[in-house]
Amino acid sequence: MVNGRQLYKCHACGRQFLGGERLDPDALFAAYLEGKQTYEQLAERYGCSAKTIQRCLDRAKPARLEQFSSVADVVMDTTYFGRRFGVMVFKNSLDGAILLKKYVKNETVEGYVSGIAEIVRRGISVQAIVCDGRRGVLQAFPDIPVQTCQFHQVKTVTKYLTKKPKLEAAKELRAISLRLVDSTEAEFVRMLDAWHEKWKDILDERSANVETGKTFYTHKPLRSAYRSLRSNLPHLFVFEHWRELDVPNTTNTLDGQFSDLKNKLRNHNGLSAERKRRLIDKYFLA
Repeated sequence: MVNGRQLYKCHACGRQFLGGERLDPDALFAAYLEGKQTYEQLAERYGCSAKTIQRCLDRAKPARLEQFSSVADVVMDTTYFGRRFGVMVFKNSLDGAILLKKYVKNETVEGYVSGIAEIVRRGISVQAIVCDGRRGVLQAFPDIPVQTCQFHQVKTVTKYLTKKPKLEAAKELRAISLRLVDSTEAEFVRMLDAWHEKWKDILDERSANVETGKTFYTHKPLRSAYRSLRSNLPHLFVFEHWRELDVPNTTNTLDGQFSDLKNKLRNHNGLSAERKRRLIDKYFLA
C-alpha cells in the first residue's frame, strides 16, 4: 500500500505499478454529495472507471440517527423533484436534527398528521409546530401551538397582488405584508386595521355583469389577499405568545436545506429515481 493506493505486480514481466486508491463507499458518497463531484471526476481522482465509482456509491449505506432530543419544535414542509415525487420533512429547530422524512406524491394534511403522530410515538414531545399555513394543517393540531411561516404568508399575498400591483390599495397592502417579518403583532394589526379603514369602500366595490345583471366584487385578488392576512393572523405571531418555547417564525431553516439539496441534485443530472432517493436519504439522515 502506497499513499492509500494498492501496489500490484505483474507475474509475467515482474513490473510493479500502483492501482487505484482503495474506495470507501461512505467516504466516496460524502465526496459525491458534499464535494459535488461527478462520476467522471471521482473516477479520475481515484484512478478507476466511472462504472466502478457508481457501483461503490450504490454500496453506501446512509446512517440513521438513533437518538433524538426528548423535546422538539417541529418545522415541517414538503418539496418536489418532479410532479409526483416529493419529500415531506420534519425537522427539530431546537437542535437541527431531521426527525422524520417520507416520500409523497402529494402534500396532504393527513401526511403531516401521521408524521407528527410517528414523532410522538417515538417518545418525542412536540411543543410547537411551524408550517407553511396549508389549509387544514392549522386546525389539525388543536393541542399544539402552530406558527404559520411569515415568508409563506408574504408569498401568498404576492400571488394575489403580483410584485408590481397597479391599484394603489394593492400597493399599500403588499407594502404592509412585506413588513410582516419585522413587525410585532400589535404593530401589524394596527397597520392592517388602518389600511382596511382607508380602503374598505374599494374592497367592497361591486360590478355588474351586463348580460346577467349579477354583481360581483370588482377587486377579487385584493379581497383574497386581505382575507388571507386577516384569517391567518391568529397563527402569524404564535412565536410571540410562546417565547419560552423558542419557536421560529418561518420555515427558512428547512427551505434553505431544500434549496441546497436541489442544487446538489442539479450537479448530478440524469440520476435514476432509485439513486436520487439514495442521495436524498444520505442528505436527510432521519
